[in-house]
Amino acid sequence: MKSLLIKWLIMALALVIAATATKGLGLSFVADTGSAASLLKLVIGAVVLGLLNATLGRVLKFISLPLNCLTLGLFALVINAAIFYWVGTMGFGYKVGDFISAFVGSLFYSAITAILGSLVPDKADKD
Repeated sequence: MKSLLIKWLIMALALVIAATATKGLGLSFVADTGSAASLLKLVIGAVVLGLLNATLGRVLKFISLPLNCLTLGLFALVINAAIFYWVGTMGFGYKVGDFISAFVGSLFYSAITAILGSLVPDKADKD
């Protein structure tokens, strides 16, 4: 349970870092970190994003398998960006203005989550 909470906090932190990075590029992706309630909404948004990517994202990637083969897997990035945009419009602590911002934001979010996640050991790594 503790490691799951740490992963959720890492995902929320990755949202904040990705929003800051894309803001520097002039894109419309904003993470609300003004109060404790907005930080809680951001953590909930990270959880919802993770759950939708794990369920709906896999189904959509399976359905679009022929298109993924034609584009050598690049269409999976479009699916990730669409889910990222969709959760951003739900009001879970971050907002995405347009699809280009969602695409670049999801790329940053994925990279930052991978980097920060590699710094935290899993339970299986203790052996």
